[in-house]
Amino acid sequence: MPVQAEVEDPRRGYMLALWTKVNAWLKDEKGASMVEYALLVVLIAIVALIAVQLAGTEVSETFSEIASGLS
Repeated sequence: MPVQAEVEDPRRGYMLALWTKVNAWLKDEKGASMVEYALLVVLIAIVALIAVQLAGTEVSETFSEIASGLS
């Protein structure tokens, strides 16, 4: 019985390399940390805006009293 040599498709190596890169890209967690940082920035901005709205009138009144006292 003659022995047949297995002929490998040259595209198989490229497909395996492409699959490995896509798989590594999907498992990469760098994007997740950027999303977390963005959420933290948004949360801090919301808290700052609420604090300014709550304390804004009191601070404005205090500065008005100081300005009238200096005049």
